[in-house]
Amino acid sequence: MKSGWIRKSAGALALAAAGVTLASGAAAQDSFYKGKTMRIIVGFGAGGGFDTYARLIARHLGKHIPGNPNIIVENMTGAGSMLATNYVYKVAKPDGLTIGSFSGTLIMSQLLGQPGIEFDAQKFEWLGMPGVANMVCALTKASGIRTYEQWMAAKTPVKIGGTGRGTIPEDTPKILKEALNLPVQVVSGYKGTADARLAAEKGEVQGICWDWESMRVTWKHAIESGDANVVLQITPRPLPELAKVPLASSLAKSDEAKKLMEVGIQYPGTFTRPYVLPPGTPKDRMAILRQAFQATMKDPGFLADAEKSKLDISPVTAEEAENIVRGLFKIDPAIARRLKDIIL
Repeated sequence: MKSGWIRKSAGALALAAAGVTLASGAAAQDSFYKGKTMRIIVGFGAGGGFDTYARLIARHLGKHIPGNPNIIVENMTGAGSMLATNYVYKVAKPDGLTIGSFSGTLIMSQLLGQPGIEFDAQKFEWLGMPGVANMVCALTKASGIRTYEQWMAAKTPVKIGGTGRGTIPEDTPKILKEALNLPVQVVSGYKGTADARLAAEKGEVQGICWDWESMRVTWKHAIESGDANVVLQITPRPLPELAKVPLASSLAKSDEAKKLMEVGIQYPGTFTRPYVLPPGTPKDRMAILRQAFQATMKDPGFLADAEKSKLDISPVTAEEAENIVRGLFKIDPAIARRLKDIIL
């Protein structure tokens, strides 16, 4: 009888101790984040898809973090978000106060050996992603091209706005040029899709390729008015809203062409908007921020705001993101070499 009482008492004491430990841990994190300001470093300019998603997340993330810190968005443009990515990896303090948001295609660029990359994607601390990206190309009404067939028949290369090597708006048309023999001239140097979009509206370029989830929001007026037309979708399957727009894979003439688009365009779409912490961020803070990020993705207020803004939310967890990155570094070396020739 006495031994049973002792076991029960010991168990109760253990539970009480665990409760004290958890409470003290939560209190410590509350104490750390209370009154602090966190930053989300976005590698593109204001008004584009990356910036729009980051500002939405910033409005809701803080309430899921102990101490409810203030969260601001800082735009750090340059080299297709490489500047921001290098900064988060090398310069930002790993103290749990800085989050990075950059083009996930830079991970492919790391694999291909693009000059200027000073990070190892496999060493970031991953928070997750708000969704995936389905790539499309849209051309302006002023271009005179309303269909894929007209694009293919163009007598001069069609100018497509690019946002730097290693970004979807620039890599996509380069790959399409090789895979489908499309007449394309990439005009590089725009700081983000917002700038490339304005360039298209001013006639500097004739179109842009980027994800439909962002395009339908940030270029909504042009799409709805007919001033811009989606003429090609580079997706695993047709999107319901674009059922009449041809699928790039159905137009490919060879297995290599299909594989180039799959690995170089579709696959990067699964990790196009990563949110990461600098390597070496304390594990307890990383765990709290991961939990807060996932809680934000399910927050009714966040989802309501996303719906109002027509932003697609199909979250990817930190663990899923890590698995995707590991898988990328196992792609066929022959395809990797071919993509390197095309993109770099």
